Amino acid sequence: MNAADTGQRRDRGPRRTSARRVAFDVLRAVQVDDAYANLLLPTRIRRAGLSARDAAFATELTYGSIRMLGRYDAIIALASGRRIEQIESDVLDVMRLGAHQLLAMRTPTHAAVSATVELAREIGAHRATGFVNAVLRKVGARTDEEWDARITEGRGGDALLATRWSHPTWVVGALRDALAAERSRDELAALLAADNVAPRVQLAALPGLASDEDVEAARANVSDPGVPDAGAGAPEAADDEGRPARGDTPSGAETDRPVSPVGIRGIAGDPARVPGVAAGRLRVQDEGSQLAALALSRSSAVRPGERWLDLCAGPGGKAALLAAEAAQGGAVLVANELVPARAGLVRKALAGFGDGVTVVEGDGRRFGRDGTGVAFDRVLLDAPCTGLGALRRRPEARWRKQPEDVPELAALQSELLDAAVRVLAPGGTLAYVTCSPHLAETRGQVDALMARHGDVLAQVDTASVVRAIAARDPRVADGDTVQLWPHRIGTDAMFIALFRRVG
Repeated sequence: MNAADTGQRRDRGPRRTSARRVAFDVLRAVQVDDAYANLLLPTRIRRAGLSARDAAFATELTYGSIRMLGRYDAIIALASGRRIEQIESDVLDVMRLGAHQLLAMRTPTHAAVSATVELAREIGAHRATGFVNAVLRKVGARTDEEWDARITEGRGGDALLATRWSHPTWVVGALRDALAAERSRDELAALLAADNVAPRVQLAALPGLASDEDVEAARANVSDPGVPDAGAGAPEAADDEGRPARGDTPSGAETDRPVSPVGIRGIAGDPARVPGVAAGRLRVQDEGSQLAALALSRSSAVRPGERWLDLCAGPGGKAALLAAEAAQGGAVLVANELVPARAGLVRKALAGFGDGVTVVEGDGRRFGRDGTGVAFDRVLLDAPCTGLGALRRRPEARWRKQPEDVPELAALQSELLDAAVRVLAPGGTLAYVTCSPHLAETRGQVDALMARHGDVLAQVDTASVVRAIAARDPRVADGDTVQLWPHRIGTDAMFIALFRRVG
């Protein structure tokens, strides 16, 4: 444990920002300002000038504390004898960070408690240092398994799993329903556990741009799946009864081969130091997103001159892969985004693709209403959704989304689907994609779409398309639609459904 980690001063000069302070500042911004950790944390790390080791420490501390926030709050409430609402919010965030070090990061009790008390002083919570010290000593006096027994006592069903795996109860119920639709109820604990394991970095090698040398250089940076990244806590899995079971290796889904033909899995450290990433020929992208884009571009042979549309393109990851695929086949791509800031990200992602791509701004629901008659041969609708399929990458989403958000999002998805159908050319292919397994956003949308447009749409055997792309990977189940799962395949829980316009 170095001076940056413990919060101790190295010399008599100005205090250098510690890894713990970076984690605290990001956690507070997430709580107070609705910031996104994945956007804010890298900036704060660079501003603080953290070493690679301290950056890894800050990353695990930030993401781990956000993922396990619900569980830690239950433990802190018992250890303090107070309701969470009675604890000042900044002091509570300090103790959440301390609890994660004690229960998940194997930090020695004396070091974790001492450094966390020092952090309380650093943020100006001097009067709370005794309270922080007493509570964290109680937290550290028991193992995580012992705390699990205490916080789940008297609970059952989804409430027990929600407390154990730090998910809102409504999210647990939604995931249970989605698995039940596949007759896979016994996988719920494994799925919840996978949501709490820090995912390793996955890259996409853009076709026609990434060279063999780029790929080889990236693969040389693949980490040993049996060794956690520096500063990372011990990954978790689930035993037969859904209890936490700690181990030294991630779940099997994360250690297996890539499922995407352009994917590289398991990059260690900062991916920006990989030459192909720095040059833009390799992109950081979850393999589930890669498969979603490739399902559209490789569902059939591309004819030169085809027009493609990415209806909701921000921030541009799938659009970049589609642009590379379009260039290979002689097609052109229009990328649409509603939010100007996100449209700027799309332009950045598509820089260098030349005249083959166009970025436009506006509400995707406007397409087909302006009387222009423009038709597209392939349309990707990566629809706005609850994001319940990416909780391991965007952990704050589990605490921000509410069940009442679902109907509003589902209505928007339906309207965007109608717009996609309006501009889909005869014989054209539509890919409907969500980063959510919620049935109202997946199978429910498919059924409703076919009820509205069954006279002009036919469902495509999506699983056959995806399995062909993924070299017949048996982890992709058969069916008209595809639901990927992190605990099975090591990707985000992307949903993919393909349709073809007939008549």
